[in-house]
Amino acid sequence: MLDGFYVIRTDLKEESMSASDAVRNYKALSSVERAFRCLKTVDLKVRPIHHRLENRVRAHIFLCMLAYYVEWHMREAWRALLFADEDLAAKAKRDPVAPAQRSVAAQTKALTHSLEDGTPAHSFHTLLHALSSIVRNVCRIPGQPTLATFPMTTTPNTLQRRARELLDQITV
Repeated sequence: MLDGFYVIRTDLKEESMSASDAVRNYKALSSVERAFRCLKTVDLKVRPIHHRLENRVRAHIFLCMLAYYVEWHMREAWRALLFADEDLAAKAKRDPVAPAQRSVAAQTKALTHSLEDGTPAHSFHTLLHALSSIVRNVCRIPGQPTLATFPMTTTPNTLQRRARELLDQITV
């Protein structure tokens, strides 16, 4: 009778956590699994750890967790530029047992590969690649080694400026 279904049990009282909240919390484990996959593979590459002393291993893992925290904030801030679904309120309200449905805006992004304003939608990695062309050079006038140096930063394009503005809105 239960083929293809999960049964989720908890010893919490209904007043502490409703059945819907128990299902939502169980489904939220997928984000934890995604975070560990991010830590271990393509994004942050925690492994291999070449440290032998316990305090160095702990420091390495701490820095990786901190890097993931920064990445998470960046992904949240850049939802408008990424293929990500921006309708988080609907996600919190929908029936947790029903199959997940993306919003119409997210489906449109996925189908057209563009945002509402017609600019291309990005994955996290393509957006980082687009931002990688912003550089800050330290310049010196040729033939004048005694003169002071001065910094020169490339002028960001529209996408880079928008991404930076979204990052500036992060509050912790």
